[in-house]
Amino acid sequence: MSSIKVWPHMTMVAIICALVAGLGVAFYLKHEQTVSAEALPNAARIQRVDGEVALNNGLYDNGANTQWVTATANTPFSVGDRIYTRDNSRASLAFTGRNFARLNPNTSLDVISLADRRTQLALRAGSAIFDIGYLEPNELFEVATPYGAVDFDQPGLYNVGLGNGNAVVSVLSGLAQVVGLGGSGQISKGEMFTLAGQTAAQVLLSRLDGRNAGYLVNDYYTYQYPNIYDGRYSNYDAYLNDPYYYDPARRYNSYQYVSNTIPGFYDLDYYGNWQDVSGYGYGWSPRVDAGWAPYQQGYWVNDYPYGMTWVSTEPWGFAPYHYGRWANVNNQWFWIPDTVNTTPLYAPALVAFVPVDADDIGWVPLGPGDPYAPRYYDANWQPYYLTQTNVVTTRLVNLNVPGAVAVVPLQNITQVIDPRSINRANPQILAQVRPVLDPLTLTPLRNAVVHSAWGRGKIDLPPGIAKKLETPVISSSIPNAPPFRKDLAKALRVEAVPERAKGTKFQIRDERGNGTRAESQMGQTANPDVDQARKQKIDQLAPAAAKGNRDARRQVQELQQQQRQADVTRKQTERAAAQQQRQQQVEQQRVQRSAIPQARGEAVGHRERPQPQPQVMQPRGRQDIPRAREPQARPQAAPRPQVIQSQPRGRQDVQRAREPQGRVDVPRAQPQPRAAQPQTQPQARPGKPSHPEGPPTRQGQPQSDNGGGGGKGKARKP
Repeated sequence: MSSIKVWPHMTMVAIICALVAGLGVAFYLKHEQTVSAEALPNAARIQRVDGEVALNNGLYDNGANTQWVTATANTPFSVGDRIYTRDNSRASLAFTGRNFARLNPNTSLDVISLADRRTQLALRAGSAIFDIGYLEPNELFEVATPYGAVDFDQPGLYNVGLGNGNAVVSVLSGLAQVVGLGGSGQISKGEMFTLAGQTAAQVLLSRLDGRNAGYLVNDYYTYQYPNIYDGRYSNYDAYLNDPYYYDPARRYNSYQYVSNTIPGFYDLDYYGNWQDVSGYGYGWSPRVDAGWAPYQQGYWVNDYPYGMTWVSTEPWGFAPYHYGRWANVNNQWFWIPDTVNTTPLYAPALVAFVPVDADDIGWVPLGPGDPYAPRYYDANWQPYYLTQTNVVTTRLVNLNVPGAVAVVPLQNITQVIDPRSINRANPQILAQVRPVLDPLTLTPLRNAVVHSAWGRGKIDLPPGIAKKLETPVISSSIPNAPPFRKDLAKALRVEAVPERAKGTKFQIRDERGNGTRAESQMGQTANPDVDQARKQKIDQLAPAAAKGNRDARRQVQELQQQQRQADVTRKQTERAAAQQQRQQQVEQQRVQRSAIPQARGEAVGHRERPQPQPQVMQPRGRQDIPRAREPQARPQAAPRPQVIQSQPRGRQDVQRAREPQGRVDVPRAQPQPRAAQPQTQPQARPGKPSHPEGPPTRQGQPQSDNGGGGGKGKARKP
């Protein structure tokens, strides 16, 4: 009797499912557009979030660019997306299995290009460390800034920061090329490059301070590899001696079975095991509870241009949900990746959707051999297919696996999903339905997700920050716009460097070889991330120190003492910079004043020896004036007008230079020697002696490598 009652209901369900599937097929036939020459761009992974991190995917949301939402771990991002870290927040990103970035607080990063051999990003605020583990031949990995583009020419560790009208590039290891409106230049490991102003009118090349560099490296590796890092890189020399000790490709078995182009798989070893699966090769199985199934812990978002995208709440849940297939062998789930030698194609979710009835929707993971329809959508959410695969399929490998199909009410499709909120489908109903590969061909599901996907977790940025994030950036070149973001460069405000600038070398002030304490202090001041790292470390140790932990208290005291020393150094450096600026002004005035008597045909005295450094660094010191007047009684003294002209107080000094050799000079001078002295003095010392800081006319010329740069610090033509 029970079977007699069930079959009429199942018949009705089958009719409803057939109607829904029919609508999907009709929609597909009506809007099918195949793109044979186009390919989807790659997608990167937000692999860790600390604090509040915002993600913007709203370039095509009614023309507005204000749709910021909360980003979580395992959220994909791609071309046109923007990421911003709020106060006291950080984020770790994975572009491939070997290339990473760590965003510091108050940092903005946009994606301009994410192709196989071309990664272009835009840094508009804050700072970030870029960990480049592998580059293909002729591959471009570039960070555009408002002051110029930074190209990473070799694998290495790089810190790029913005602040106070400057862009600072620190090459902790590797080799970088900077291209701006004022020219181009190269930076080797252990060096720091500072660009001042949008046109890079002032460019400074200096050597990294070892202690600060150690702080940056240690802070990054502590954050990136919290489970295995032992603190060895706090010594910068230790890092330089073995920079690849923590390279994930050397430490994890997963890199033997997965292509390096896939982001987010280096942590698979920590959460699961690899083993040979009969008929499939090597597969990875997570360490989970019995009854676990893939695609059942996370949530759905409608990610432009990919459509419905699965974001897993499992810590390892990126690569296994966007690449490869899932197989159930002996009641155990295994992720079967694409072979290592292939170039895997990113998918928003490798599942098929099951229209259970008019109110419920389900999905099932695709197995090895199941078809998939790669696609993207335009601004109106119309599909463009990359293959001729039918979106409505017949049978799937995992459709009859117990617990494989997750079913939820259609109205809950945009909520967080876990095993407690999932219903199980009746196997008899599943036998009657036809799964669909493109979810937006199902009209009820399309209506449920297209207009509500970004309603959850919206973030409103303050107007000042939003305006700051619209600052134009300079890149080496504009990439080809993808078909779904044709106005990408305009929307992201990206400008290309003129070709003439690429062939011009920067006018660099090279301070690598000075070896002075002031240079070291400048290196400390130009790395605000060091102060941030200290503060983060103090905050981490503070709770343990408050509870009486002596080791934590000792470390906090040491860090606080170092911070106080850094504050003193910063003030000293600011004073030195102010003195240096005054010195340049004095030198300019000296050149202008010396031109006045030359124009009148008057003899201009030359220095017999370079002036002492204190007189240049402190041009306003009154004690210098008497010393300038004392040599009148000594025949070896330098002529008075030249010394007085170096004082900034000046019109009275110019007047003294024009006075006839009167009441002081003439009576003391011997007639015959004095008449010959202006002629013999230049012969004794031809040419003008070098200024202690180097003559202004040489500052713009290429510098030598006497500072230990090994030739790598020279600017080169691209």
